[in-house]
Amino acid sequence: MGNRVEGQVAFITGAARGQGRSHAITLADEGAAIIAVDSCGANGETVDYPLATADDLAETVELVKEAGGRIVASQVDVRDLAGLEKAVADGVAEFGRLDIVVANAGTLNGIAQLWELTEKQVTDQIDVNLIGVWRTIKATVPTLLEQNQGGSVILTSSTSGLAAELNLGHYVASKHGVTGLMRNLSAELAPFGIRVNTVNPTIVDTPMVNNEPMIQLFTGGMEGAVYEDAYQAMSTIQSLNIPFVESIDISKAVLYLASEDARYVTGVSMMVDGGALNPFKIPTELPR
Repeated sequence: MGNRVEGQVAFITGAARGQGRSHAITLADEGAAIIAVDSCGANGETVDYPLATADDLAETVELVKEAGGRIVASQVDVRDLAGLEKAVADGVAEFGRLDIVVANAGTLNGIAQLWELTEKQVTDQIDVNLIGVWRTIKATVPTLLEQNQGGSVILTSSTSGLAAELNLGHYVASKHGVTGLMRNLSAELAPFGIRVNTVNPTIVDTPMVNNEPMIQLFTGGMEGAVYEDAYQAMSTIQSLNIPFVESIDISKAVLYLASEDARYVTGVSMMVDGGALNPFKIPTELPR
């Protein structure tokens, strides 16, 4: 166990599994108490893959405790502002303060060209990935301001928040919006010593990617394809020869942004992308 965020309290959305769980464990291992929320599958009718469950959230709680951390967890959808506000209030009542906000919750609602998406897919995507981040900000920032002791707000965007990604236009729009929220909020909160940044991952090995629709996308509709069949196509996205990064790679960036190591870092989009946005990719085989 380290001490880079010793004595601090972190509020994390989408904490039941994947990146959110990894963030909770990583910050707990470095001394933070955790306020964890997750929708646990609520209102996921437009999502093509299984969402996290209450059992997943319970497992996160146990893993945080095994890491030596304290945690309170509740089932809250980021579309429920009152629920988020209550989770923050309950967590602050338990731990006495709030220092770190990690707006991590997000989904991917369908794969299609923009004009082929349904209105429900688009509105759900924006409501969770963008407005859900705004609700998280609204539920947490007043506490940071009232404490008047600074803080770190970390929003999960994506490489899709900085560039185009075919057949995922509504997701791209939502993540560009998150990048925009960060830029504006970092300017608004700078006078109060509160830092605001995004993490912008490439493909991360989570259930959002390891599912049938995404496997079909990356394998060109290969019959009977499994996850490993998608690795070759996924590897073409990064400059490094990797199909994806791991959740812990993003958690290490979150830890840095939350810690004193990043005390003067604000308004930044921190890419953890294996060189995905590097425009000068070198082909595997040079022309002969």
